Amino acid sequence: MVTIKDIAKLANVSHTTVSRALNDSPYIKEHTKKKILDLATQLNYTPNVNAKSLAMQKSHTIGLFFTSITNGTSHSFFADTIKGVNRVISEEYNLFVRGIDDLKSYDTINHIRYDGIILMSQSDIDNSFIYHIREKNIPLVVLNRDIDDRSITNILSNDKEGSQQAVEYFIKNGHREIAIIEGIEGFKSSQQRKEGYLSALIRHHIPINHEYSVKGQYDMESGFQAMDKLLALPHPPTAVFCSNDDMAIGAMNAIFAKGLRVPDDISVIGFDDIGFSQYITPRLSTVKRPVENISVLGAEKILALIHDPSLKSEKIFENTEFMVRDSVRKLTQQ
Repeated sequence: MVTIKDIAKLANVSHTTVSRALNDSPYIKEHTKKKILDLATQLNYTPNVNAKSLAMQKSHTIGLFFTSITNGTSHSFFADTIKGVNRVISEEYNLFVRGIDDLKSYDTINHIRYDGIILMSQSDIDNSFIYHIREKNIPLVVLNRDIDDRSITNILSNDKEGSQQAVEYFIKNGHREIAIIEGIEGFKSSQQRKEGYLSALIRHHIPINHEYSVKGQYDMESGFQAMDKLLALPHPPTAVFCSNDDMAIGAMNAIFAKGLRVPDDISVIGFDDIGFSQYITPRLSTVKRPVENISVLGAEKILALIHDPSLKSEKIFENTEFMVRDSVRKLTQQ
């Protein structure tokens, strides 16, 4: 069995330095720490259960990773996720938050540094990260994105169903010329929400107009620009489903900038139910996505897995809820 002394000899440092590096001490220089962690990973070092340092086997750190913090993650989504996880994680654990796209390599993702990892997954680009965590036998819970691996606990909301319900609300109010402002291409949430939009149109025998599908980036600016494109069409839509609330707010501002009104001229529905949604004018009708609830559940599950890695994995769906407010107009029969 590889010991701390073996690593110390290979790294040409004291065993005390190795011990501190393995426990992420701030008193060890980063390049030394990385060198020791790389050696420990390569040698498959596992702390000795019978050693006096039994209490130091755990890093007491839980990693909370996003596909990206800077690209496609709204402030409210980020805040609700951390709020949910933080409600459950006790002072016994440190919470380490990072975007996967910020990692230069996965070398530091190992069982020495993390007792468990919660992944707020937004794209199948994350799959290589998931496989790495599984290979290192780190307890893992994946949130937000439906994954095929049944050996991983997976918690998510049914975005497709929520989007379908939103578009059907437009249809119920007499709208047939319904557009969508999509989210980031490649994100599972974008795909699911568009599928819900299309399902509602097909179910109610409404022809699909490809001009009514415009791509966005999950931010207000892209919502504004996408709405501008829709307003420039020879026959603009009477209603627009936006794949998140940030884009819906941007879209509404584009409508106002043209001297038009919501919902008198164009109806708008968002997705997520961020805090601003019920305080803008008009109040935004939207799909409430239980991000905080999903995150709370994810934190509870990771703690359970840390204490008992043999726990059976499960897939859990949290329901969305459609919030009726003031941004949809009922059309009179023509």
